[in-house]
Amino acid sequence: MRISGANIIVTGGGSGIGRALARAFARHGAASVVVADRDESAAMAVADEINGRACQVDVGSPVSMARLIEMAEQDGPVDLFCSNAGITVRGGVDIFEQEWLRIWQVNVMAHVECAKRLLPGMLERGSGYFLNVASAAGLLSQFDAPYAVTKHAAVAFAEWLSITYGDQGIGVSCLCPGGVDTPLFRAESAARQDAMGEGLLSPDQVAQVAIDGVLEDRFLILPHKAVREQMVRRAQDTDRWVRGMRKFFSSVYDKE
Repeated sequence: MRISGANIIVTGGGSGIGRALARAFARHGAASVVVADRDESAAMAVADEINGRACQVDVGSPVSMARLIEMAEQDGPVDLFCSNAGITVRGGVDIFEQEWLRIWQVNVMAHVECAKRLLPGMLERGSGYFLNVASAAGLLSQFDAPYAVTKHAAVAFAEWLSITYGDQGIGVSCLCPGGVDTPLFRAESAARQDAMGEGLLSPDQVAQVAIDGVLEDRFLILPHKAVREQMVRRAQDTDRWVRGMRKFFSSVYDKE
């Protein structure tokens, strides 16, 4: 994927990893970057900084997503869609169905919606790229069920996109970071921050790794070495890995 001269959308671009990605795309010569966020003022601040455009968007709303894509296409076809926006919900099977549905819409269906709207044009042109931001939780089932389950689904959808359309000119990368110093991370309990704090990266560090991965057309982008190591352990002996995760999570929950 060539970033220079590309028309790019970044959701959740008003803060954290999204903001860092929008800045990085601009530094690498993107022709246009649309910064989308539910916080309009935050999106506008980033857009002003990088000479991009801002759009207030609820990624969980298909109507809002359609408006975003229509706006971005005023600059020409969308070359790269970075689906970064995400939310979290604390808890497990006790979570109300409405909360499950909301996090599913934001963390999964937003990825599906952008692909549904952009794939026809990309396939016709024979080019296009999706950078889907998931999480280490989508590979390692960390902490809260709604977040882990939806991030697993986000990884699976990115895999399906790549498998299904990778030979038709469609590039797909799935970014799965571990601990990153973002507002989402700082909202966690002290015990969870301690548990995830080893190897904590800044959003700018993650964005640079992501840019490198996109330029190399890599599917799975893992900024944290520890996440890759955990994936290997899981594959080698899943039962042992699950037992180890039980102990690890119990130790964290005991401190909350």
